[in-house]
Order: sequence, then C-alpha cells, then structure tokens
Amino acid sequence: MKEYTISVDFGGTNILTAAIDRKLNILNRIKIETKQTGDAEKIVKDIAGTIEEIIKITGIKESEIRAICMGVPGTVTPEGIIASAPNLGIRNFNIKEELQKYIKIPVFIENDVNLAALGIKKFEFKDKVNNMLVVFIGTGIGSGIIIDGKLYRGSSFYAGEIGHILVDFKGNFSGVKTKSTFENIASRTAIVNAITSDIKDGKKSVLSSIVKHNKKIKSKSLLQAIKKKDKIALKYVDKAATIIGTVLGSITTLMNFDTIVLGGGVIEAMSKFMMPEIEEAFREAVLKEPGKDVKLLTTELGDDAAIYGGVALADECLINNLV
Repeated sequence: MKEYTISVDFGGTNILTAAIDRKLNILNRIKIETKQTGDAEKIVKDIAGTIEEIIKITGIKESEIRAICMGVPGTVTPEGIIASAPNLGIRNFNIKEELQKYIKIPVFIENDVNLAALGIKKFEFKDKVNNMLVVFIGTGIGSGIIIDGKLYRGSSFYAGEIGHILVDFKGNFSGVKTKSTFENIASRTAIVNAITSDIKDGKKSVLSSIVKHNKKIKSKSLLQAIKKKDKIALKYVDKAATIIGTVLGSITTLMNFDTIVLGGGVIEAMSKFMMPEIEEAFREAVLKEPGKDVKLLTTELGDDAAIYGGVALADECLINNLV
C-alpha cells in the first residue's frame, strides 16, 4: 500500500516541503526561500530538489508515495497550469508538466490557500463547519471558499482571489497612486512598504536599523515592534486589521458564511494584537442577521494547513481517478 504523501506549500516567501503518512504524522520537512526571479523553470528545479531531499532523509521509496500535492500562490487549472501568479511574475506555465520531468510520481496542483482550506476543513474543523471562508494574510492575501462542505473553485478556477478585489480606501498607505486592492493595502507587503516609507522620511522606529541595512521586515519583526509599542508599526498594523475586518464583513454579508478562519504569517505572528481589531471592524461591517452567528477564528494548523491539505487533495484526486 502506498503510505505517504509529499506536500509542497509554494508560498510567496518560502517553499515548505513535507512528507506525511496516512496517520497524519509529519515525518520530515524542508523550508527554502522562494527566489522571486520570474524564472519558473528554475523554481521548479528547486522544488524538485527539495522533494528528492525529503524522500531521501525520510528513508522512503518513490513506490511508497501515493502523490505529490502542491499549493501555488495563484490561479491554477486542473491540468496544473498556473494561469496567473502576479506575486511571482508567472503566467500560463504548466508547473505540473515541468515538475514531472524530474519526478514520476502522480502530481496534483492547487491554489495554495485552497489547499490550506482543504486541510483546515477536513482535519481541523471536520463536520463542524459547512460554509467557510479561509483567508491567509502574508506576502499577499488569498482565500479558499468552502460551500456546502466542498471547495468552491469557480467557473474558471479564479474563486478565492480575494487579494485582488478593489477596496474603497484611497490609494495605499503611502498615498501612491495605485489600484486599491485588498492586498495592496492590508498585506504584510503593504504594511512593510508603508513603514519603510515613513522611516525613509525621517520618522523614528525600532525597525529603522532593518530598513537602513536593506533587510526584509518580517512578521516576527513587526511583532517585536508592536510589543515595544512602536508608533509607526502600531499605526499600520491597526489600519490593516481594520481593513481586513471590514472586507470580511462585507463578503460575509454577500456569502453568508458560518465560519471565517484566518491564517498566514501576519496572523500567525500577530493574532493577539490584530484579532480584536479585526473582530470589531467585522461586526461593524457585516449585516446583522447573516453576521450574528459567524465565528471568526484562527487556524491552529499554522504552516501545516497546506501540508494536511495535500493529504486531503490526494484523497480527492485519487478517489476520483484524476491521475
């Protein structure tokens, strides 16, 4: 019997690869930085390398692996084509076909947050939720939609691209004239860009040394700044939380979800500080009747949501003979 699934969470910041058995034990994991070069073939080669490495260090045979399941930050077709991944600079690229040049195990591709939503639904909440929105806030913002217990992909597989919806907030935090999409004004990228702009304008922050040395401001650094009551960090994290809650309230009025689950690097690092503000903005924005019983939660699976989602996707695809 084929006992193992290899899950790959291909994110905008990191690529996490893990081996997991049928009892849902994560046996090993490897995390590498996503090289945002726009060179899709090179990225796939790196992913193939981590898959080969995880197989080797786990001590399993390819013949024991039932599937490789990968989540990609963009729109993906059932054929494994990345139709659009703006944050990676990739369009119309068959990542499944490219990966199978290196590895001859069945490969299934899904949007990264869709994959996380599958894992959260099947292994965290199970039958406790029926209509659920899963939103991950990180480098960008993405979502997975569960309707009547099943993942909803949409008529052309674009369902869940919540980060690209236009939001009625004028420009981004820095006042730059750009489309006010949800992720342009509420993702970690948006928060960091706003903080960086203020620091370069001479405003003081505990994050100044990171900006001065041209290093990345990560979610953990934002958390440390908030703990130190840094005014600039607090300003933009609070703004992002208000926007997130407002957008989720509006979408819930439209879709009538019973549960909203938040995850991703920003939420994982700063949920204690952000969730009360998100909840308050959500309750103000949502229509009373569809919103009164909605549960606003964070996932306890963290980075592993997409890893478990790989198992759920393998179950779905192999049962339906979608190899």
